[in-house]
Amino acid sequence: MGVRSRFAAGAAVVLGVSVLAACTSASNSASTTPTSNPTGPITIGASLSLSGGPNDPFQADGLAFEKGYDLWEKDVNDHGGLLGRKVVLKILNDGGSPNQVVTNYQSLFGKDHVDLAFGPFSSLLSGPASAVAARYGYAFVEGAGGAPSVFDTPSNQADHDTFDVSLPIADELVPLVNWIQSLPASERPKTAAYPMAQDPFADPPVQLAQTLLSNLGVRTVYSNIFAETQSAYKDPAAAVAASGAQLVVLGSTDVPTVQTFMQVFEQDHYTPKLFIAASGPDQGNAFTSAVGVGNANGVMVPNGWYPGYDNAASKQMVQEYVAQYGGTTDGVNADVAEAYSVGQILAQAVKATGGTNNAEIIAYLHSGVTLSSVQGPVRFDALGENGAAAAFVFQWQNGNFDQVLPGNMAGSQTILDPKPPWTNAGTTSPPA
Repeated sequence: MGVRSRFAAGAAVVLGVSVLAACTSASNSASTTPTSNPTGPITIGASLSLSGGPNDPFQADGLAFEKGYDLWEKDVNDHGGLLGRKVVLKILNDGGSPNQVVTNYQSLFGKDHVDLAFGPFSSLLSGPASAVAARYGYAFVEGAGGAPSVFDTPSNQADHDTFDVSLPIADELVPLVNWIQSLPASERPKTAAYPMAQDPFADPPVQLAQTLLSNLGVRTVYSNIFAETQSAYKDPAAAVAASGAQLVVLGSTDVPTVQTFMQVFEQDHYTPKLFIAASGPDQGNAFTSAVGVGNANGVMVPNGWYPGYDNAASKQMVQEYVAQYGGTTDGVNADVAEAYSVGQILAQAVKATGGTNNAEIIAYLHSGVTLSSVQGPVRFDALGENGAAAAFVFQWQNGNFDQVLPGNMAGSQTILDPKPPWTNAGTTSPPA
């Protein structure tokens, strides 16, 4: 991986090199006993969607998560490892399959006896994966499983082993609702459409937004959940276009979902006044290269991080990412920060507890302590949600990925309202 520069601030907290005793792992890491002066590597197991083919909706996100995990691994080892021990990641490919993610974590815990665990990408996979972690007694730290369904699983309700370092997804669209509420009634959108892919990540923030906006008098003209397969996207997109909704709130999990809706909208000569998607537009170059920079103009997305976030560790990570993988600062997508934050938080827990005893790590993460990450502060509630997370809304504006909400933050840009018309430039052909 490339040359690394060191963190200017927070390194002592995040990357401590104490040589306190740690635990070796067995079939259940939480039940192992400490060993003196351990010298072997600390192994961390994870499962990601890396090469699942056309049926894997999370491959692009999985590859970005892998880069975030790898970047953290390189950084922590450049600083002497954890507790003086080298960190080694073992990442298995799940192809976006809930069944395979269960198999992968069973292998990592029961066969490979990894010391610690990182989560996969998506709430769809984090739920079943966390149940396996609970059965084996592992702390399950993840960055992309923020749906309520992940925290409501029987295993987490019983064992409280799941910790999401990122923004709880149900709250992601609240800044947009608050902004619409702040507008004079005459300037608010009058109608809204809420198409949603059938996914535990995509739907909760859209459903909450629909309830809150309906209470503000915004009339729902379309609301429907469709199958999360690309062949199922065209019909609901056409129905939204036919509705003429002034506001479209799309429950999406990836770039292809948003891309298909945009292609159909353009084909049907329909441009909503405001257009926000739950996920996809935050994928940097992966999004703009798919839809065209011109067509991206005015598209919004919620998230808990962006490349220009005024956080010293975040700025350092972005610089290192660009040096390692190329591209531009604006092209670094939020998946990288989510994954990197997982490593940071688990590293702080390892240092604070003096080892890799998962039971002690779980207790520490539930102690109410406030930790630090490239996404900002992290403080877990009783179910493992990050109650201290920041919530932002971003908009593509003339090729730049700008933070627009909350509007009172330093550097916040004014929302493009209405969304500029489609440009045709750089857009792939409409779906068949």
